[in-house]
Amino acid sequence: MLHFNSLTIMKTKNIKYSLGLGLAALAFAACTKNFEEINTNPNSPTDAPMTNVLAFGIQDYAAGFFDVWGDMNEPSTYAGHLAKIQYIDEAQYVFRPNTVENLWTQASRELKNLEIVVGRAAEEGATNMQAAALTVQSMIWQTTTDRWRDVPFFDALKADEGVITPEYSTQEEIYPELLNRLKTAAELFNEEGIDDLGTGDLIYGGDTENWKRFANSLRLRVAIRISDVNPELAKQHIEEILGDQGTYPIIEENSQNALLWWPGDLPYFEPWASDQFDPSNARDDHAVSNILVNQLKSLDDPRLAVYAKKATADGEYRGAAIGPNDLVPAELTMYSRIGAKFRDDRAGFTPFMRASEVKFIIAEAAAKGFTTGTSAQVAYEEGVELSLAENGITDADAYLSGPAAWSGDISDIYLQKWIALFKNGNEAWAETRRTDVPALSPATGTPYSGHNRPPFRYPYPNTETNLNGQNSAAFVAEVEDSFWGKQMWWDIRTGVN
Repeated sequence: MLHFNSLTIMKTKNIKYSLGLGLAALAFAACTKNFEEINTNPNSPTDAPMTNVLAFGIQDYAAGFFDVWGDMNEPSTYAGHLAKIQYIDEAQYVFRPNTVENLWTQASRELKNLEIVVGRAAEEGATNMQAAALTVQSMIWQTTTDRWRDVPFFDALKADEGVITPEYSTQEEIYPELLNRLKTAAELFNEEGIDDLGTGDLIYGGDTENWKRFANSLRLRVAIRISDVNPELAKQHIEEILGDQGTYPIIEENSQNALLWWPGDLPYFEPWASDQFDPSNARDDHAVSNILVNQLKSLDDPRLAVYAKKATADGEYRGAAIGPNDLVPAELTMYSRIGAKFRDDRAGFTPFMRASEVKFIIAEAAAKGFTTGTSAQVAYEEGVELSLAENGITDADAYLSGPAAWSGDISDIYLQKWIALFKNGNEAWAETRRTDVPALSPATGTPYSGHNRPPFRYPYPNTETNLNGQNSAAFVAEVEDSFWGKQMWWDIRTGVN
């Protein structure tokens, strides 16, 4: 098994890498939504253009951290969006060690691949490629630290330099560096390089202006995440971006959303759809949770009909509880399955970042007194409108003048952001840990007693104890019941355990 730095990836005159898991590097033109296999033998080290490796980093991250194992079973249930109705172990926090191992390995593989691209692009003066790879890598780093907290970071990805037991960095050290790297990415894009990102740009099809928006919006995400623990640093970065939109444009419209659209052909189904339609392993294990369904009902929210299907038993919208042991097959027709937009399209999308999220970040910053160029209410209402529009609802007036009307309470922002993040369990889970909105109870039936909130973190893989024990021991010791213990740096909630 692998550490963050012990990847079968080598840097020579050309990029060389061995995936070792039978996965091919991919590239496609985003406007056509067609993947193309690049390597004829993905199990052997292969010279690869940088665009191919960028493509693989994007696809591999989406396939691992947004699929049934990396998202649906755990983060999206921890966040209160989904419930498991069959094979419910993961929803009760009974995890599979190999899943933890696989996600750690995938993160390390993606990060190292992109590290090589960043380095080679810098050597060749390919500023656009360097910036795009740095942007994606920073996004993956944030997901990684938000899942495990303290991880090998500054000392990671250095196996080719002889570092095979990397030291750990704390989240307190990692977050400021991610802000710096995303600012660097934006500045590289601002150099207006002439290099083409190629067919490996699976997000924007070579549109570097949208990539710049993405990098700056991710910096807003990182900054707002730490706004309660380091408000000065958060304020500095947020105000820099929002105070100079000419230099630091952001995602403002749904047409600029950072999405990966899948081709819809085996083996490249959209990951949520793949769980349902892959003929080798078709599943029906998930429903929308009763927490989300009941919240949408209480708001008379028009997204309910998009997020969820009516229960086939009686045509009602009914969410399932998270974690109970007493579901029986005859009752499964009583629960709302995931809406067609999010699960029934094999050529559907994986959402990395949406315009609505950016607006809610701005709304929160304004509510906290940062200079944003707008008010919390205006940004909040724009975020709601964008989320509704993304889901095919063009008239937001009735909703915003009714139950979702701005009350002046920052919890309005947190709640609507949580709703809008549907299908991005990584971010929804992070936000519920940070804001406690909505306040969630632990899953029913979990063997871990004595806790009053869902998990704070993810278990470390066993290989970190077995192969990097000297560096990981102090951090492993801070974990309680695999999922709790030391809270994230940015999680300042009190009275939770």
